[in-house]
Amino acid sequence: MVGRFKYLANVLTFSRIAAALSLPLVKPLSALFFVIYFFCGITDFLDGKIARRTQSASRFGETLDSVADLILLVVMLAIFAPLLPWQPWIIAWVGAIFVVHAVSLAIGFHKYRAFTSLHTYANKVTGICLFCFPMLFLLMGLVPTAIILCTVASLSSLDELLIIIWSKELDKNVVGLFFLKRYT
Repeated sequence: MVGRFKYLANVLTFSRIAAALSLPLVKPLSALFFVIYFFCGITDFLDGKIARRTQSASRFGETLDSVADLILLVVMLAIFAPLLPWQPWIIAWVGAIFVVHAVSLAIGFHKYRAFTSLHTYANKVTGICLFCFPMLFLLMGLVPTAIILCTVASLSSLDELLIIIWSKELDKNVVGLFFLKRYT
């Protein structure tokens, strides 16, 4: 099984990058937007599972997955930032999250000489919440959605920062600060 599907996970991740980069070309919150967006979500869910199942998981694949997630996040910010009625406290909170995450990446790079985006449970929950942003925004509006997303992202960023500071060795698959073990 490994041979035939060795590159499938990375192909899915590359297809997520291509799909994310195509999102600015379609009308936000249109049917086509959601088709492409859900494709991004499905490939994000499947690539890691397929890599583990086919025993083709690699550091390259882990990094590529994190890069694909970052590209989708940046694309979504580029699409929605000009469309939403941002309030100063939301901008400040999002900025603080980015600062904590940037500090975490900088410390991790200095400490391990590697890109240190971790696959913690908190980061996975944050990813799910961020993925749900367009639907939550349509259902609840900006303020409740921002409170939910910023709270989850703040906890996740702090969890990752503390893990990077306290860990003796880099383990991108640590489940979280209170678990400090690998998940399978």
